[in-house]
Amino acid sequence: MAVIRGTALTNFDRLVTELGGDPRALAAAARIPFDDIGRHDRFISLPNGARMLEDAAVGLQTPDLGRRLARYQGIEILGPVGLAGRNADTVADAFLLFEKFMAAYSPSITVRIIPHIDPELCRFEFEYRLDRPPPPQAQAIELSLGVTLQVLRSFLGSAYRPVAVHLPHPARTPADDYQSYFGCPPIFSESVGGFTLRAADLRRRLPTDRLAHQTALDYLAGTADAHPPTTSQLVRTLVRQLLPTGAVGLADIARSIGVHPKTLQRRLAAENATFAELVDQTRRDAAERLLLDADISLSQLCRQLGYAEQSVLSRSCRRWFGVPPSALRKR
Repeated sequence: MAVIRGTALTNFDRLVTELGGDPRALAAAARIPFDDIGRHDRFISLPNGARMLEDAAVGLQTPDLGRRLARYQGIEILGPVGLAGRNADTVADAFLLFEKFMAAYSPSITVRIIPHIDPELCRFEFEYRLDRPPPPQAQAIELSLGVTLQVLRSFLGSAYRPVAVHLPHPARTPADDYQSYFGCPPIFSESVGGFTLRAADLRRRLPTDRLAHQTALDYLAGTADAHPPTTSQLVRTLVRQLLPTGAVGLADIARSIGVHPKTLQRRLAAENATFAELVDQTRRDAAERLLLDADISLSQLCRQLGYAEQSVLSRSCRRWFGVPPSALRKR
């Protein structure tokens, strides 16, 4: 599914504000819940995020917006994946962990280290797996390349310079800007994005915290987050996030994921699930959990569940639990 952790947009609001823009308006136009930006426990639509970066770059007349945003980010946006990589034995081992567990950060991104024709070199590549036709994504790609550069410099020192940077689109600013930013020659309109690196640099050892490394690996290996979420899981996650807004219709969730509503229905049917059932189950689970909190009034609970009237909550509780919400709370 075309989603990514909310941390992919960490400090987007800060940068846009500094540039004189309105980050909330940009997020609303892209149908991205503003409060999900910067949060690792939230998934957002990768296509919608890419479009938002493009819109921000155009509206703010900042063609290097993706590169600028990368300066405000680092390996920490990857969560447990970054923790495991940061404490690997070597730089190469870190990138192998990124390749293995990237689905925990985004099931829509693949990364890999591949051989180069020159045995002294190798190539790091990454791709977005998006439905066709994909949205404009130059800013998102440059953001990813900029964050990768930050990760490399955290491993190899702040003065580290790759051999070359590869971009799958034409230059958005003069080529000299790319040379200055990445510290290496840029090559444009490539088949995929990435870097040419020195093989010797990947063999460099990293200062390792064995306990932190193993803890992160155990977490990634022992949770579903180490694998791409199913469509049903993703729908439930997004519905849970969007319930207070009331925007939990089929078209709303399909837009958040970045697919056509009929495509979403087909994928759910392949998992023997329906959209209506998933929304109802998610609401029921949220209601049961919230009713345990006596500090939440029934009117607040209605808002949290996306209900306009308390009578709708009462009918739902009778259908789910056989009693109205007040009786369930007392019981």
